Amino acid sequence: MKSLWPVLLLAAALFAAPAAADERPLAAAASDLQFALTDVAAAFTQATGREVRLSFGSSGNFFRQIKQGAPFELFFSADEDFVFDLAKDGFTEDDGVLYALGRIALLLPHGSPLKADPSLGDLREALDDGRLKRFAIANPEHAPYGMRAEEALREAGLWEAIESRLVLGENVSQAAQFAMSGNAQGGIVAYSLALAPELAAKADHVLIPDHTHQPLRQRAVAMKGAGATAQAFLTFAQSDEARAIMRRYGFVLPGEEM
Repeated sequence: MKSLWPVLLLAAALFAAPAAADERPLAAAASDLQFALTDVAAAFTQATGREVRLSFGSSGNFFRQIKQGAPFELFFSADEDFVFDLAKDGFTEDDGVLYALGRIALLLPHGSPLKADPSLGDLREALDDGRLKRFAIANPEHAPYGMRAEEALREAGLWEAIESRLVLGENVSQAAQFAMSGNAQGGIVAYSLALAPELAAKADHVLIPDHTHQPLRQRAVAMKGAGATAQAFLTFAQSDEARAIMRRYGFVLPGEEM
């Protein structure tokens, strides 16, 4: 009987491994949340002792991956329409919760020849006088922040002139990297990224007026079958502590709209 104990202990460990993994649910999160939601997750762990794994990317790409069966338990989208579409098709527990309204900003690395002009008028002049060679935004085909950047550029009458000079990021975080890389003179990115210490120390930014684009209504939802830790994190993300973190990164919070 004693000789069976090592075998039984090994079997118990093997069967326990998946259960332990399930206690760290995977959340798909829009790239504008790279810094803010990371801080929220750290606060959640400190408060509860539980952890979530965060995967950042384009909301549109995550939407397609979830439809194809990707094992996410939570989805923090930068565009609530993706959540509504998933809910309609039965992928989610419910319609989710509006957790923030995002903003876009003009991001200029230190030394850029461009001016921090919220009207984007300097971009037109820079196109004419040759100061602007490359300009970064997220891909409007699947990234909500890219869609809003395109809308703001169209509102300023710049889209046709600047389109051939755009460097498209797969998501808004990559667009910010392109804007800071030296291969572009700047870009339009998430305000939350521009406020992050890692970027703020190396760049200037200016908030683009929200009347120049459609709202960025950001919604989070638990997927069908989401576990207790995932549900707890979604609840925590609506807490006063989490809202204070989101506010620090420039998000407008539900109930605080002007």
